[in-house]
Amino acid sequence: CLSSGLMMDPPHTDFFYCCGAATELLRFGSCPLTSAHKVLFLIIPGEPSPHPQLSTAEDDVFGLDGQVEHKLAFLRNHVPRETSLVLIGHSIGCYIILEMMKRNPERKVLKALLLFPTIERMAQSPQGKVMTPVLCHMRYVVYLPLFLLSLLPDRLKVGLIRLIFNLCGLFPRAANAMYLGGQEMRKVLKRDDTTIGKHLDKLIFYYGATDHWCPVHYYHDIKRDFPLGDFKLCENGFRHAFVLDAGREVAEMVFEWIREDLRSRVPGDQNTSFGASAGRL
Repeated sequence: CLSSGLMMDPPHTDFFYCCGAATELLRFGSCPLTSAHKVLFLIIPGEPSPHPQLSTAEDDVFGLDGQVEHKLAFLRNHVPRETSLVLIGHSIGCYIILEMMKRNPERKVLKALLLFPTIERMAQSPQGKVMTPVLCHMRYVVYLPLFLLSLLPDRLKVGLIRLIFNLCGLFPRAANAMYLGGQEMRKVLKRDDTTIGKHLDKLIFYYGATDHWCPVHYYHDIKRDFPLGDFKLCENGFRHAFVLDAGREVAEMVFEWIREDLRSRVPGDQNTSFGASAGRL
């Protein structure tokens, strides 16, 4: 996600290739990102970013490691190094942010906000116990139509692929999401305390009070282990998938958390203080 000025411009969608995959970027503002922009707000949701497609990216961009490298490649190729970052992640996007900070510690991160963070013991969570068999084994049922499609003559195959995308890209989107979800269950195990400790002053964690992906005792565990950290427990009844019914409320809450910090750490006029760009990748 990219935005400019005070984010008053309506959003629009850009498409570009990153790590060999067509990538959708929700952008706010029309001006290109340059070194004049002091702050970039980058929002990383809990879903695969590349646009659904039937071919597999060369570097497994739809896998968990590939998603991390996909975001780092975007920063490397499109964001000036002198631009400071405010990273906002949701669900598995929080794990991706911690991995980005671990793999590229030279990037100037002002703040990283981790909302309903699935950064540990995913398969052991209440929802993980239900979804692990589905994501790790039953996902192959979704692949069956794609396999059958690959057996058809090229002319018929092209027509059906166009039909699938015109309808909504259901099969490739579901297959990509389940592939990533299966990797999350297998790989998101132990909390990365080394990275958290190294960047603790930049991190804000927000846990749900009724979140079955990261239950409340995960919040109490991390708060006990990092007593100086900024850990918040939801008191507003927001659910894990807050974007469905409370997106504006959460956005306003997050803005209040970082407003004064941005004013003090990014000197300049009003436009500069709140950053020159923001976007959802």
